[in-house]
Amino acid sequence: MLDHSSKLTSDLTSDPLTEMLRGLRLDGVDYGRCRLAEPWGTAFPAQDAARFHFIKCGRAIIKTETGNWQELKTGDAVLIPRGEAHVLASAADAPTLPFEHYGRKEVCTGIYDLKCRNTAESGGTLVFSGSLRFNVDRLHPLLQMMPETMLTSDLAKDDPAIPHLLEAMTREVDMDRVGAGGILARLADVLMATMIRTWVEHGCGETRGWIAAVRSPDVGRVLAAIHLQPERDWNNVELARLMGISRSGFAERFARVVGETPARYVARVRMHQARLWLKDGMRVAMVAERLGYDAEASFSRAFKRVIGDPPSHYRSKGDPVRAMPPLAAVSLVAAE
Repeated sequence: MLDHSSKLTSDLTSDPLTEMLRGLRLDGVDYGRCRLAEPWGTAFPAQDAARFHFIKCGRAIIKTETGNWQELKTGDAVLIPRGEAHVLASAADAPTLPFEHYGRKEVCTGIYDLKCRNTAESGGTLVFSGSLRFNVDRLHPLLQMMPETMLTSDLAKDDPAIPHLLEAMTREVDMDRVGAGGILARLADVLMATMIRTWVEHGCGETRGWIAAVRSPDVGRVLAAIHLQPERDWNNVELARLMGISRSGFAERFARVVGETPARYVARVRMHQARLWLKDGMRVAMVAERLGYDAEASFSRAFKRVIGDPPSHYRSKGDPVRAMPPLAAVSLVAAE
């Protein structure tokens, strides 16, 4: 019979990215569609959910608050994994309308036609937009390591499955059939995992952070273990054993590849998990006990040191992601 450590090692025999994506999944998806005549521009506010845009036909440009304009052509899609504020427009000088000013008509559960300004009867740019709610919030270490935007035009050449997934999603929206919302959610889950995997394998070329860690099987295996069991109080001895090297060699290699010490990374993952439990209504004492703290006060100090606010702050405010309107009340962009 396998012991706890042996079982975990057995679970991590596949590639680290597979293990990490097991812990990152979509909890909800909404889509909208809009056909736009130039000039047009839409300003999307920051949100806890990810944003997704797909250019079915025509062209557009996109810009986040800290980035430069990027071009999107027919067949391109862009994922904003942390939901930063951004503008989608026909041109850099096009007048913009806040996204929340669009009216919407529900086509079926989770899918909307948007009443866009400058709507085109035919031609123009047909845009599908969506809100994708992950099971972790935007401040989770996994999402923090991702870029602000991920373009499928950069990724599709390395993974031919991406255009086919986008086409399948488009057909579901176009056909307006019963159950389309659920099928879209599953297709979006596969698409997001495929985009992340392709980006890790071929994108950016970063030598530090999450990409480098996942590309390094030994460090990636350790990272996957931490994310799979955030409630476990990992120490360097256990993590070095997973990597198969000495404790001192492990600490140096982890810090060099990931960009921070193992202890700090473990603390961030554990406290972000604690924050999700608190937002879900779990009592502080129970969270402290679940994370192995002998006293609620010591947990509270550790939580504030990592997160910046005391646990009571999240218990009183609630979860901003779950405070969003229900799935049927959140929309994406797209309309024909």
